[in-house]
Amino acid sequence: MEWVLVLVIGLVAGTLSGIVGFGTSIMLLPPLVVVFGPREAVPIMAVTALLANVSRAAVWWREIDWRACAVYSATAAPAAALGAATLVHMSSVAIEVALGVFFLLMIPVRRKLTASGFRIRLWQLAVVGAVIGYLTGIVASTGPINTPFFLALGLVKGAFLATEALSSLSMYVAKAATFNQLGALPWETFVKGLIVGSAVMLGSYASKPFVLRMAPEQFRLLMDALMLLAGLTMIAAALA
Repeated sequence: MEWVLVLVIGLVAGTLSGIVGFGTSIMLLPPLVVVFGPREAVPIMAVTALLANVSRAAVWWREIDWRACAVYSATAAPAAALGAATLVHMSSVAIEVALGVFFLLMIPVRRKLTASGFRIRLWQLAVVGAVIGYLTGIVASTGPINTPFFLALGLVKGAFLATEALSSLSMYVAKAATFNQLGALPWETFVKGLIVGSAVMLGSYASKPFVLRMAPEQFRLLMDALMLLAGLTMIAAALA
């Protein structure tokens, strides 16, 4: 029954994250911690997140902004490996709280930037990739942080989902590889991540009809709601 619960939540999380571009870790990590324990849950989530990003990129493959992916990944991947190595030797409670507050603040900030016509340049995306990559190596979820920066490139709906997913993929590959090198990702844990990730992938493919029917403003409102949930969830989990 525990596996059934995890897989059902994974399917729902995959569908939701397939619509807005994030939310998999927010929904899945708590049940993973309950079922497998905190030490094993984080590596399982790393593998699951990798598969989630693969599926989102595959669904919207033709709309990917390849230049943005290359620039972001060049700094995000090595930074994520460094963050994962740091995680082994530190407590991430303070960082989780700070990120939660950041998510909440980004809701009005994103709206203001959008209204002002803010745009980001590719070289600035490389700086963003380095910072977010390091944080991704340390904490379970940084998906909402990516949102305003990729939207500032003018991407929306499928183009946003695919470009952000493929750009983030390099971070999760680096994170999983680092966990493996440090002995935190044994074969049994890796297989569990593949099983959970398969449910998330199915959800990603199920989300495409919803995205196609959604107006751009509805898409942004849904992202704001998820960012609110992300911020509150992360703060509550860190202080629990």
